[in-house]
Amino acid sequence: MAAHGIIDIHHENRTLGDAAGRLFLPGLVLGVAGLAIAAGVGILGGGEHGPDRFFQAYLVTFMLFMGITLGSLFFVLLHHLTRAGWSAVIRRLAEGLATNSLWMLLLFAPLLYALLSPDIDLWPWADPAVTDHASPEFDAVIDGKSGYLNVPFFLIRAGIYFGVWILLSRYFFKLSVQQDTTGDVELSLRMMATSAPGMIAFALTLTFAAFDWLMSQDPHWFSTIFGVYYFADSVGSFLAVTIILVFFLQRSGRLTHAITTEHYHDLGKLLFAFSIVFWAYIAYSQYMLQWYGNIPEETAWWQARGSGHPWPIEYRGETFEPGAWNGWSLFLFFGHFVVPFLAIISRIPKRRPGWLAVAAAWMLFMVWYDLFWLITPVFWPENPGFNGLPMFPVLEILLLIGFAGIYVAMFAARMRNVSLVAERDPRLGESLAFENM
Repeated sequence: MAAHGIIDIHHENRTLGDAAGRLFLPGLVLGVAGLAIAAGVGILGGGEHGPDRFFQAYLVTFMLFMGITLGSLFFVLLHHLTRAGWSAVIRRLAEGLATNSLWMLLLFAPLLYALLSPDIDLWPWADPAVTDHASPEFDAVIDGKSGYLNVPFFLIRAGIYFGVWILLSRYFFKLSVQQDTTGDVELSLRMMATSAPGMIAFALTLTFAAFDWLMSQDPHWFSTIFGVYYFADSVGSFLAVTIILVFFLQRSGRLTHAITTEHYHDLGKLLFAFSIVFWAYIAYSQYMLQWYGNIPEETAWWQARGSGHPWPIEYRGETFEPGAWNGWSLFLFFGHFVVPFLAIISRIPKRRPGWLAVAAAWMLFMVWYDLFWLITPVFWPENPGFNGLPMFPVLEILLLIGFAGIYVAMFAARMRNVSLVAERDPRLGESLAFENM
């Protein structure tokens, strides 16, 4: 629904200006320092399991920020694919976040080191011993999947994923910024034409990246819906970051009129739909089907995250008492679904920026927690407690600070000389005048 009055975008403070410099250098320093200290604490000061713990925690944090980046790219593609009008004032922020895919490639390098190192247990299928028939560590299941799960093919696939993401994000950002100067409507038509094949490429690459980087950590287990599960977390994390970003931009005097309560309302609806309801639907579907099927190669993964069985179970070659992660799994259910569902289901909190920003921050934390819950029990099925996990949560906090610092710095650098709004998008007037029913 469009209002009668349209905001004049030229009366807005719509650039980062000096704030870009104030964010870039401190963010970069904080980011590098955070990662360096985390590496020191984890690898040098973590004892026998220190390197394993560091890279496992690093993967959790990497997948969180990779998800934010991929969720941003999805939003840009969806905007053009559906010819959306309401989101035109928000799209430039998503474009800027999506271009961080290049920097995520650099942050992926430590994981490649972990992949190639024989001393780090991150992807067990990468150990040559598990496919050596003469080795006591030979694993027939992994050997049967070695045509796909092998280091050279893994590296090729990772290169394809990042190539697609970087090319798409830079393509849409470049044309969008170019349109600020030229006002050429043809650029919008080009972006719309690219969005359909781009969405297909995005869906395939995100799905297989989730299979490769997360699901293959336990190569005995599989779920065909796992890519959709990570997709839900990715879009949810992007929406949470966008709400928080808009809130702080407006608190600093930027985009105070262009982004209105109506846009917050729609962002809140999307956050509710993707990060809460859709995520819960996918999570339940995955659990229910595997619980009902009761196939050993599927249920062992769930037993490590919580089991009512009173007897010990075997997982990844070790025997441990079940139920260690029960409380953590219940917290995921209530924290990721029940509590936020009740908190923002109403229209009222979606139209209160402060309340919605707090809810978004909570959901961002829960996405991180979800990734932690996906990854950590694979390696520590019997030790979920603070005392059982070496350096927890110090290592996780340092890594979050490091990644966030670098991520903010790179976003600020990218947006330093461009408008925070797609100024001459043909649908900008509709977006500025947007009202919910």
